[in-house]
Amino acid sequence: MAIMDSNHKLNDGVRRMAGLCKLAALLAFLAVAALLVQPAHAERLRDLASIGGVRQNQLIGYGLVVGLDGSGDQTTQTPFTVQSVVSMLQQLGVNLPQGTSLQLKNVAAVMVTASLPPFAQPGQTLDITVSSMGNAKSLRGGTLLMTPLKGADGQVYGMAQGNVLVGGVGVAAGGAGGSSLTVNHLSVGKISGGATVERAVASSLGEGNFIKLELNTADFATASRVVEVINDKYGPGIAYALDSRVIRVQSPSSSDQRVSFIGTLQDMQVNPAEQPAKVIMNARTGSVVMNRAVTLDTCAISHGNLSISVTADPQISQPNPLSGGRTVVAPNQQVGIKADSGKVMLVKGGASLAEVVKALNAIGATPQDLLAILQAMKAAGSLRAELEII
Repeated sequence: MAIMDSNHKLNDGVRRMAGLCKLAALLAFLAVAALLVQPAHAERLRDLASIGGVRQNQLIGYGLVVGLDGSGDQTTQTPFTVQSVVSMLQQLGVNLPQGTSLQLKNVAAVMVTASLPPFAQPGQTLDITVSSMGNAKSLRGGTLLMTPLKGADGQVYGMAQGNVLVGGVGVAAGGAGGSSLTVNHLSVGKISGGATVERAVASSLGEGNFIKLELNTADFATASRVVEVINDKYGPGIAYALDSRVIRVQSPSSSDQRVSFIGTLQDMQVNPAEQPAKVIMNARTGSVVMNRAVTLDTCAISHGNLSISVTADPQISQPNPLSGGRTVVAPNQQVGIKADSGKVMLVKGGASLAEVVKALNAIGATPQDLLAILQAMKAAGSLRAELEII
């Protein structure tokens, strides 16, 4: 009887141990599965789309910067600076005699630019950028005189004035050498809060009981997902897509409720569709940027360079002293041709972005070479991406 009890306890222990092993295996499997399954990349709606009618407007103005330390426009080469000074003095009641020739050194004609943010009201201040349009050497230490800022419709929306801040310095040494040292850019400056809004721009956000979401990048799949997320939260029919970019959403009629609704709407998480495969090439700098969707078909790439160098080593023939001869220079040119060993790389179909970069680096291609290689691959039909040259 004691032996049977002992065996029974042993069997229970074995079954308990087997159950614990199964549970541990299940937990390990779930942990591995959690690592393998990557969560979808969700973004806030405010990062994917903007609200229709909520936009900034560009402002521009022409003005004068005075108080420069001899680094202003050379008035003989920039007559518009003199004309502006004369016109300004006339408006201030100062009439110059006829035929007066102004030789100014401390004045510079500038263009003033600013961005009028949405819902800006009179009295608000804006940051402005002051840029020289003449041949002034520096705007450092200058003061911008009152300058009206106009919009695209020709109306004045702001007034600018203030001390120009230039983040640089220039040093010049006199003498025959004429050496100079310049740190950063001296012909452009900033004035923080240098403009005051004088007129508000009418907004259409408060009209009607709907708003429009405008996607930053037109995409039918992303637009459909945005509509689905909004309707899942607020009910069917609240949002519907007009096209691949614009989504119309019903909103409360009260301005306070509409502001709260838009704030909640912009914080919603949306999984955008994967962007199309694209390769961006800058022909001026040789920069090449590819997104992760770029793949290749099976292709072979050959790369080799042929360099030709021409060097001149003149030979000078010097006559003996008192021989009555003359010195003769005989040209001796040498032409050298160097052909680097070419390589042929086989790129298998369906290669990922990392494999593409690795293969192109393996053949020793420089950024300028990549431009020609990628264009040839696109023409051959092996590059599965849109090729854009900027």
